[in-house]
Amino acid sequence: MIPPNASLVKYDNPVLVSRNTDKKSPRARSLKVSQQPGSGNGAGPVPQPPRTSKLPPMDSQKNQQTDEILNAILPPREWTENGQLWVQQVSSTPATRLDVVNLQEQLDMRLQQRQARETGICPVRRELYSQCFDELIRQVTINCAERGLLLLRVRDEIRMTIAAYQTLYESSVAFGMRKALQAEQGKSDMERKITELENDKRELERQVNELKAKCDAIEKREAERRAVEEKKHAEEIQFLKRTNQQLKTQLEGIIAPTKK
Repeated sequence: MIPPNASLVKYDNPVLVSRNTDKKSPRARSLKVSQQPGSGNGAGPVPQPPRTSKLPPMDSQKNQQTDEILNAILPPREWTENGQLWVQQVSSTPATRLDVVNLQEQLDMRLQQRQARETGICPVRRELYSQCFDELIRQVTINCAERGLLLLRVRDEIRMTIAAYQTLYESSVAFGMRKALQAEQGKSDMERKITELENDKRELERQVNELKAKCDAIEKREAERRAVEEKKHAEEIQFLKRTNQQLKTQLEGIIAPTKK
């Protein structure tokens, strides 16, 4: 028989179900079973204490209720081997101080064997501590079912909180990846836009230089034309002045004899 993975939770010896085709719940199964000797969980096989019919009906009913609560909190493990169905229920044996010490030693040993990280997020450490907490719930439930159910609520709340944090982490990672891709895409777009603007800037600078050259050429040409016009105008003025002086001289020469 190949037992399932070892767990820190203490289980009874596995039992062989005669008809493995009908998989019912442990409380509803009314099949004949044969117990496999010498098998148990990683904490070592613990034989089921004999139950005699000398117990009062109240104690028997209480034990049955405790077993049902244990099966509800920690469902039995089932596996198939060679066409045979094996079932292993959680142990209902009360725990002693030695069991708690052994549980602590096994926890430390398995943390070391499986090389669990001491800090940070570690699935191995989380799994082992979850098994240890389940075993503590089992021990407490045997002594006080109400306290065990309350611890069950605490366990479920912790698991729900961790699942919520895990979902939040995964969504934040996905959001971060989307933002990174968008930033990368936006960076490429901005680089392309910057290149286009730089090209536009160089083109505009070229146009400005051409217009400045044209403006300088026009100013130079107009200055030369203005200088030519001014020189021509000055010459005309000088010519007109000389002509005026000559005419004035001639007029005076004509008027002077007449007066005599």
